[in-house]
Amino acid sequence: MRREMIRIDEEKCTGCGECVPNCPEGALQIIDGTARLVSDLFCDGLGACIGHCPEGAIEVEEREAGPYDERRVMENVIPHGANTIRAHLEHLQGHGQDDLLAEAIACLGEKGIAVPEGFAAPRDGGRGLHGGCPGAKIVDRRENAAVPPDAPPHDPVPGSGFRHSALRQWPVQINLVPPNAPFLRGADLLVAADCVPFAHAGFHEELLAGRVLLVGCPKFDDTSRYREKLAEIFRTAGIRSVTVAHMEVPCCNGIVNLVKDAVAASGRIVPMADVTVRIDGTVLPG
Repeated sequence: MRREMIRIDEEKCTGCGECVPNCPEGALQIIDGTARLVSDLFCDGLGACIGHCPEGAIEVEEREAGPYDERRVMENVIPHGANTIRAHLEHLQGHGQDDLLAEAIACLGEKGIAVPEGFAAPRDGGRGLHGGCPGAKIVDRRENAAVPPDAPPHDPVPGSGFRHSALRQWPVQINLVPPNAPFLRGADLLVAADCVPFAHAGFHEELLAGRVLLVGCPKFDDTSRYREKLAEIFRTAGIRSVTVAHMEVPCCNGIVNLVKDAVAASGRIVPMADVTVRIDGTVLPG
């Protein structure tokens, strides 16, 4: 895949090492007297190291590279202690990387590590997240979940003529949902391609009702990250079943293979159903 990465001009680099402690992700090391990028997986391409190079030897370029892996980065960051953890979270927050920030915070929670003050921290049994991106705040509104007393009603006024929403959780975008979200535990999962809810008029009643929703686009999103996150969800959340809903166009079929691969990687047996929606909004039989 093509994405932004740092490039080090070895002719300019003096090996001073100023960049290394200013890369909390652990992507840089001094090797043979020169700064080196040790792994594409650890470089987010945001350039925190650039301003700390006195020789101007680091710049950002777009090139072919492996996908950035936030969880692998956190494995690097955590052993260095609270200050490095905070520096990494501030780095993500300062660049507006809200989905990665939510993933990093979820990783800390899974390992029982305190989230630095001022960042999102689980409360109410994990049903809500403070700080960070408000759009990533976890909300669990299923019938068996404890709903905060100040939450607005989820149904419209009776007799208003509005259809009821079957959505009972937030967030829904795969990048924003932490694998330890409470609404995932023991859930019947619906993994839907982005276009399905727009095309299928009966989406809420026929597909979403009674299920927990995850949405993404197999054509434009980072499916390798999706695959890893879904595999972890299947491995740890006790998912009862998964329904994959996608459009009939060929580029949308990738989400089916993505989910199949994630189930296989999890080592779990999860019943799976495949729903294909035509571009006229009807569901393909079978």
